Amino acid sequence: MVAPDVGQGLIAIGAGLAIGLTGLGTGIAEKSIGAAAVGATAENPSFFSRGLIMTVIPETIVIFGIAIAFLILGS
Repeated sequence: MVAPDVGQGLIAIGAGLAIGLTGLGTGIAEKSIGAAAVGATAENPSFFSRGLIMTVIPETIVIFGIAIAFLILGS
């Protein structure tokens, strides 16, 4: 017999996966972007602001993951 709280556990796992996988994907993206931004800034310091903006853009993916997790937990 299955416990009645299995559904709530699966919902929590889904929310955790939504946040965890988006965080993992963002980390992989920022690794490449950050290395390129540091290299460009080392050659020309005026590229710092562009590199900073490009490094921050993937962070929006985590915000979407958190929003999806809240939607999953709210249902």
